[in-house]
Amino acid sequence: MTTRVFTAPGAALDQDEITRKQKEYLFPSVTTYFPKPLTLVRGSMQRVWDIDGHEYLDFFGGILTVSVGHANPRVTGPMKQQLDTLQHVSTVFQTIPQVELAEKLAQIAPGKIRKSYFTNSGTEANETAIHLARMHTGNYEIVVLRHGYSGRSSLTRGMAGISGWRRQTLEAGIVHAINPYCYRCPFGLKHPDCGVACAKDVENVIQTTTSGAIAAFLAEPIQGVGGFIVPPPEYFKIVFSIVKQYGGDFISDEVQTGWGRTGNKWWGIEQWEVAPDILTSAKGLANGQPVGLTMARPEIADSFQGITISTFGGNPVTCTAARAVIAVIEEDDLRTNAAVVGRYFRQRLEELAQKHPLIGDVRGMGMMQALELVQDRRTKEPAPQETNTFMDECRKQGLLLGKGGIYGNVIRLSPPLNIAKTDVDEAFEKMDKAFAAMGNK
Repeated sequence: MTTRVFTAPGAALDQDEITRKQKEYLFPSVTTYFPKPLTLVRGSMQRVWDIDGHEYLDFFGGILTVSVGHANPRVTGPMKQQLDTLQHVSTVFQTIPQVELAEKLAQIAPGKIRKSYFTNSGTEANETAIHLARMHTGNYEIVVLRHGYSGRSSLTRGMAGISGWRRQTLEAGIVHAINPYCYRCPFGLKHPDCGVACAKDVENVIQTTTSGAIAAFLAEPIQGVGGFIVPPPEYFKIVFSIVKQYGGDFISDEVQTGWGRTGNKWWGIEQWEVAPDILTSAKGLANGQPVGLTMARPEIADSFQGITISTFGGNPVTCTAARAVIAVIEEDDLRTNAAVVGRYFRQRLEELAQKHPLIGDVRGMGMMQALELVQDRRTKEPAPQETNTFMDECRKQGLLLGKGGIYGNVIRLSPPLNIAKTDVDEAFEKMDKAFAAMGNK
């Protein structure tokens, strides 16, 4: 009798066999980029390799998750040590990694936030935040934004402001305000002459579609899946005042904007000089390990009623990874790097826009930049098919990007926080060649 020994991922399979097995054994909802799927088998810092050995510069980072580089040894090293020491006991027992991570988070949290609750994902983090706000305020209704995305559970899908993410879900007590999408302002106005009408719409929505007493307002500082939509500088201060007037907690969804990604600050909401009541995050905190985080001011956290448990939340290995990520960000001053290299990145994207008329808008902050592709800059007609073609051409050049937006026409760029200007230059050249290739067809 022969015992099978498991080898490295992909060692015994080719691309066609993997695609066949995916179609046979996985839900069809597990969709992938590209007409011909890409199977990745190895990563090292800002680069990844596919099953055929092709190398790619990764400028999407696992959807803003790989914050300090693929397989960064300063993160994987402590994880391996913890894995050999204590892998899992659940939250019914205390562990040193969970307590140490919570203590560090209290030191870097915005405003008066001090207490943490760990789960497995951004979805769970936002579920926890909504549940907590309802307990704290005694109110039920939640205000969210159009074009927003907060997760894949029934509740968070009901909060989504994009139709494709709302299929077969009906959640009571959720209302949607207009989002601050300056490039496609629903009012047909231009900032700053608009008077930030989108912010004032939050009050109008509360007055006309709720009981007038809300549990919370939840928003991403920069809308991620919505296409890296960046609000005007006054927006969140106005909204915060409105939310407080109607009894709600202000929840900042930092699943994508946290951990220095917007540059200089730990949290995206700090760019708007607002201190939230509750904060959620995930993704970049553990550099790829499953993690969810809900933080709150002590009096809000202490208002939780009943008992709860997260079987895998606060896992020792995940908490060790998260603590290591924060250490790397601090020791290498990656918040500053995200700001400095991010500004250079933005300049190069603006250069790209000057050369290629498909680019209708360039926006973002730090290591969170976007290109919105349009058929015509005057009409702003979305170009979703061209967006797919551009991504495929970038793949041929050895560059991986993401996409988003309600029309599927926004290129999302979110490389690790520790990239250099030389990486930006390389990405620029590859994108430039990709656009040129599209024009030659």
